[in-house]
Amino acid sequence: MGGFFGVASQSDCVGDLYYGTDYHFHLGTRRGGMAVKNGKEIRRSIHNIENNYFRMEFEPDLAKFQNGRLGIGIISDFDAQPLVVGSHLGTFAIVTVGRIHNMDELRAKAFSRRKYFTEITGGETNATEMAAMLICEEDSFENGIRYAQEMIKGSCSMLVLTDDGIYAARDRLGRTPVVIGKKDGAYAAASESSAFPNLGYETEKFLGPGEIVFLTAEGCEQKTPPGDRMQICAFLWVYYGYPASEYEGINVEYIRNRCGAALARNDDAEIDVVSGIPDSGIGHALGYANERHIPYIRPFVKYTPTWPRSFMPQNQKMRDLVAKMKLIPIRKLITGKRILFCEDSIVRGTQLEENVQILFDYGAREVHMRPACPTLVYPCEFLNFSTSRSTLALAGRKVIHDLENGTDNHLEEYATCGTERNLEMIDRIRRRLKLTSLKYQRLDDLVEAIGLPKEKLCTHCWDGSGYF
Repeated sequence: MGGFFGVASQSDCVGDLYYGTDYHFHLGTRRGGMAVKNGKEIRRSIHNIENNYFRMEFEPDLAKFQNGRLGIGIISDFDAQPLVVGSHLGTFAIVTVGRIHNMDELRAKAFSRRKYFTEITGGETNATEMAAMLICEEDSFENGIRYAQEMIKGSCSMLVLTDDGIYAARDRLGRTPVVIGKKDGAYAAASESSAFPNLGYETEKFLGPGEIVFLTAEGCEQKTPPGDRMQICAFLWVYYGYPASEYEGINVEYIRNRCGAALARNDDAEIDVVSGIPDSGIGHALGYANERHIPYIRPFVKYTPTWPRSFMPQNQKMRDLVAKMKLIPIRKLITGKRILFCEDSIVRGTQLEENVQILFDYGAREVHMRPACPTLVYPCEFLNFSTSRSTLALAGRKVIHDLENGTDNHLEEYATCGTERNLEMIDRIRRRLKLTSLKYQRLDDLVEAIGLPKEKLCTHCWDGSGYF
């Protein structure tokens, strides 16, 4: 998905920028980048971070950024960022998070006006360059950012580094978060509020959908007020978000505990212990265990020092290998036990299938699974979640394809909890994974756990809802 961090400071901002950007590394992306306004020029570095840590890649670059007072950084899941752009507005740097769904339409329009693009990755137009081009269509940064948000379908939150300060803009429907922090002599913008505490920042505000602000070391000035409609991605609380982060003032770990408790209230499985698939499943499992007063244990422990994040490698075989090697089973806690696991979600199920088999190989009597969200039926249209996978890679959609003889019939029924087709889909997934039982979270319970009205949440991947 990606995440960014920007800082405007009265003194050298590079330390805060370096560590603040690094605090977004959990978002699981391929490239990192920083750009700093240093005197009259913008200095930039971009590195591949698939097989190394952000800090290790960028530490040698810090010297060239010294004494910069304005800077932006990015953990990018696809595009090389930041971009530095020369234009009639002046030279600026830009980073973006999100997905431009109508890229083909915008590119065709640009070509019809004899414009061109220089940042091409894998034959695709760089989304950040597209956003920069749209900004440059107008006579000011403020108007240009507003115009870009109006033209883009999908989502595109951004930071724009100029000579005088940093524009922070949340995407038009607020699918991705932007939070503002402040401390003496500095203001910062981030995707994750968890980047602030250890750097001494206090959360100042969460930007509303479509809101644009301008940051300087002296303050945060609103340029465009928030819109009326919001559809923030509910999956942030379920999986993507860091446990210490807040979105709309709502903490991630707190919601995961509530999701687990909701799963427990709807469950009567006879089990001995509860566990969570590391890492994001742990918060859900603790909520479940506390609600049912059943012991929580760790039959799998995670080994991370030398292995990359399992969803990073683009090769499926390598993803599966990384997932297997990182989770080490503890036979003493498995043998003879009826174990219930909480998981954030089941996407493809390939890694989970192998984990379940390991548990039985180590002597588990039963293995029950409780995902914290409903079955994923629809591919994400609005963010870069699972963009490298086909729709049929989704465990639920693959079962539907088989049940419907290669068609997409009755998707709404399959996505609706408790219908005959929904229960058949879940049972097919259970049998494929060799689970003793499988019960997904109800969408209503997930929405209630988060605490925002349904219309303010994007739940498209579960029920096909949402708008551009």
